[in-house]
Amino acid sequence: MKKSLLLLLVFVLMATMIYATGQKDQQSSTDSTSSSGVRGTVVTMAGPFVDNDAVKFNNAIKAFEEKTGIDIQYEGSKEFEASISIRIEGGNAPDIVDFPQPGLLETFVKGGYVVDLNKVLDMDKIRKNYIQSWLDMATMKGPEGKIMAGVWGRVNGKSLVWYNKKEFDAAGYKVPTTWKELEDLEAAIMADGDTPWAIGIESGAATGWPATDWIEEFMLRTNSLEDYDRWVTGVLKFDSPQVRKAIGKMSEIWLTKGMVYGGRESIATTSFGDAPKVLFEEPPKAWLHKQGNFITSFFPENLKAGVDYDFFYLPGIDPKYGKPVLVAGDIYAMFNDRPEVRMVMEFFATGASVETWIKAGGAISPHKDAQLSWYTNAVDRKVAEVIQNATSVRFDGSDLMPGEVGAGSFWKEMTAYVSGTKSLDEALKAIDASWPK
Repeated sequence: MKKSLLLLLVFVLMATMIYATGQKDQQSSTDSTSSSGVRGTVVTMAGPFVDNDAVKFNNAIKAFEEKTGIDIQYEGSKEFEASISIRIEGGNAPDIVDFPQPGLLETFVKGGYVVDLNKVLDMDKIRKNYIQSWLDMATMKGPEGKIMAGVWGRVNGKSLVWYNKKEFDAAGYKVPTTWKELEDLEAAIMADGDTPWAIGIESGAATGWPATDWIEEFMLRTNSLEDYDRWVTGVLKFDSPQVRKAIGKMSEIWLTKGMVYGGRESIATTSFGDAPKVLFEEPPKAWLHKQGNFITSFFPENLKAGVDYDFFYLPGIDPKYGKPVLVAGDIYAMFNDRPEVRMVMEFFATGASVETWIKAGGAISPHKDAQLSWYTNAVDRKVAEVIQNATSVRFDGSDLMPGEVGAGSFWKEMTAYVSGTKSLDEALKAIDASWPK
């Protein structure tokens, strides 16, 4: 009896092993078919990357192309905004489009051109790799309701304050981590007979855009994210208590006597690229300059990051609004749904999609799985840390507004206000009046 039971158990075990092996072979065959099914396919893509950026982008996707056999054909254009509208509205949209301005993408979402990623990708996996703010900014309203319009690729941070590290350390100043500490630093610099801030907003036809960045920073630090989102869509007026409060905080710096090098009257006539140069004169004529990480290209030559200059995060003001970071970046949207296009979009939702670019310099990843060890540039690494440590992020507000406002009246009227040719009441009413009906 025992022998019969033993033989039966052996038979059952062998049958189970044979079945499991067959299932494994079948699964391997399925996976192989799935992988081989996209080999030799082409995914077309369009965006603004040209010259060196295009080279870095193509290098960043090379390993993925070799692994999957998918050929991502990227076409960059300096006239991207105009050319992409013609292609999409003409029924000839690329499979994927890289938008440096979410506002332009939202136009096509409203037109029903964009594939809802909620319906075609594993969104649980994607949600785990971004903080909620990135997902919020990728959620847009289409003809049939809200959709997930894209995934974020390369980004950059704006909430940075630059300083001359050698002189700053020699003076015994300390990097502020709270708004009170920043105010104490300003007071200490002025007590020493110096000027805290270097500010310039002149930029030819685009004069005024740095002022809009400052206001956006204070909107995030003195108001809720909901108010910020309502503001950039025109629901919350410029002539509102919330926006006035933000401009008031900016004015405490910009319009206070002795706070800005050259005084209020110099801000509108000083080029944004020339403004930080006074930090590096001997002795410095000013000590602090708020700008995005691109500004280092305007610094005097032969300065070394972490030695000659450094930066700190512009502190939050109200603890209930946390540590917000103003950002810009690229969001990738899907216009044609095929297996190979889905695979590319899922790849763009990972840090691996920008790893090579990060190592080459010039890219910051918004992905949670990106490693700080990838950053070979000290500035890029610190910017990445600022973004990773953010409790919330929001895109440059003027880039989200209609062109008549964001790149028009907002720039113009803030310049008039700062230069003193218009009162704040007049400037705010003029911006609200310019909003398209």
